[in-house]
Amino acid sequence: MKPVLIIGGGLAGSEAAWQIARRGLPVRLCEMRPARTTLAHKTPHLAEIVCSNSFKSNQPGTAPWLLKEELKALDSLLLELAHRHRVPSGASLSVDRERFAAAVTEALAACPRIEIAREEVPELPEQGPAIVATGPLTSPALSQSLQEFMGEDHLYFYDAISPIVETDSIELDMIYRGSRYGKGGADYLNCTLNREEYLAFYQALIHAESVPLHECEKSLYFEGCLPIEEMARRGVDTLRFGPMKPVGLVDPRTGRRPYAAVQLRQETLKADSYNMVGFQNHLRFGEQQRVFRMIPGLERARFLRLGQIHRNTFINAPLQLKDTLQSCKRPDLFFAGQISGVEGYVECVATGLVAGVNAARLAAGQPLLSWPRASAIGSLLHYLVSADPGNFQPENINFGIIPPLRDGPARIGRKEKRRRQTEIALKATTRLAAGLL
Repeated sequence: MKPVLIIGGGLAGSEAAWQIARRGLPVRLCEMRPARTTLAHKTPHLAEIVCSNSFKSNQPGTAPWLLKEELKALDSLLLELAHRHRVPSGASLSVDRERFAAAVTEALAACPRIEIAREEVPELPEQGPAIVATGPLTSPALSQSLQEFMGEDHLYFYDAISPIVETDSIELDMIYRGSRYGKGGADYLNCTLNREEYLAFYQALIHAESVPLHECEKSLYFEGCLPIEEMARRGVDTLRFGPMKPVGLVDPRTGRRPYAAVQLRQETLKADSYNMVGFQNHLRFGEQQRVFRMIPGLERARFLRLGQIHRNTFINAPLQLKDTLQSCKRPDLFFAGQISGVEGYVECVATGLVAGVNAARLAAGQPLLSWPRASAIGSLLHYLVSADPGNFQPENINFGIIPPLRDGPARIGRKEKRRRQTEIALKATTRLAAGLL
């Protein structure tokens, strides 16, 4: 049997490959790294994550938790490996990025039905089934091929990366451990600022020099991942209601809430480095070091990685995709991951799972599946195909796209409403999983 072709070995492509192979079909997974690298990637591993190391909240009742519960029910390989290589991060699921990516690479390489080809695919294949999961950093040649196939320009937004600091360069006697409201234990390092320190930091930040974008490109940023300097320009207190909010972080040394706080999240299982949470930015490297060393506890910080920005490419999903993740123009061509119009690691894994399942069913001559609308995954797919194509932007999972309750009391509290929505979603997913696994 001809293998199913997957272009791109990121989160979505890796999950898709696993789902196809476990259904008994051969897979050819093409990943251009390390023969051709990108500005953001650092290793040859599959499923390398380049921004935050967080897979978001594991708090029951939240939308990210619901999405992960659905993936767990559907036997997602990448979610299992994320839990296996998690690092302490309060109520969130965060991973040791190198160990996680290495584990994914090892698992796929050990599967006899998966061939991993380290080569660039410069144009769309003439025949499928095939899955395009090249992610936001699609090569120029394939981007051109996609543009010609779709008959319209690509869409894009800019995404930014947070700095990573070596642990032994942090002044640990100036900070304290703790999570907001004590959720998940004392997993974060907290650098606190008083009013004077915050205002000095704010002024330095908004006047720091950024790396200019290309002249022909507008500054389009994903709202959920704005560079910190862009947030700061919205007002002097914006950061105190965003990544530097002190809410729920009482300093045990004073018994009071600080004026502002910077949280550092563990990067590796060895705890030899920490990520500056929410500090994605597009400042020049020298400016980052100068400004971020104004934060108490980071005066002598050594940065393993400084913040960067990169362009994320995605298609106009409402015009181009069916809810099966098939192309409207070519039923044997599927899209998954960020290029399909979702944003977030777990969201990419979810679309990879859907595309993998449906590509396998197409190859086997079986009917394709439309995911239950009530589920978190079904809600993401519904957003992709029903959003306004004239103003389409990538989306994370959130309760705003999950169907509202139809039955029950007219007036119901938010917590109870979400509890019922998650219950309905999980029941729908469990029924679907029973027929798939």
